[in-house]
Amino acid sequence: MADSALWVAVLTGGTAVLASWVTNLGNVRAARTQAHTAALAQHRERVREGRRAAYLELLGRAHVMGELYRRVVDAHFRYGDSDPFLARVQELRDEMRQAYDPLLRAVRAISLEGPAGAAASSRAVPAAATEASRSLHDVSLGEAGARLRFDAAREAYLGALDRFAEAARTAMEAP
Repeated sequence: MADSALWVAVLTGGTAVLASWVTNLGNVRAARTQAHTAALAQHRERVREGRRAAYLELLGRAHVMGELYRRVVDAHFRYGDSDPFLARVQELRDEMRQAYDPLLRAVRAISLEGPAGAAASSRAVPAAATEASRSLHDVSLGEAGARLRFDAAREAYLGALDRFAEAARTAMEAP
């Protein structure tokens, strides 16, 4: 009987050790999974915040450019096609040149942050700004029809900006 008690004690002790080891192994795996999930969530949040900051930077820079375009329209309303209008256009073109580089830097940041759809639509914004700038140059030279081309280019710029904002919104809503 003592032998069977010893075997029962050994078997019970071995079972307890094995159960403890299996439980510990499960706890370690669960902790690793939880740590991985938390790290992944933190990474996603950092990516999301980086994208949000880049998108807001581009929107801010694009707003500056759009404001300069609006001032061209205001100057035309105020002066007509007179020499003061052409002088004001030249001043605004100088301001636009200064605003263009920060706009490009914001686009490059979005190219890094992604995703591809937002990056592609962000590149359309400075492309539209370039076209508006070209047409504004023609306005400053007093070319016939240049003002209408500028108006069309300004509308295209605003459209590109709207498409970027939509792509950015879609990217921010994605998991």
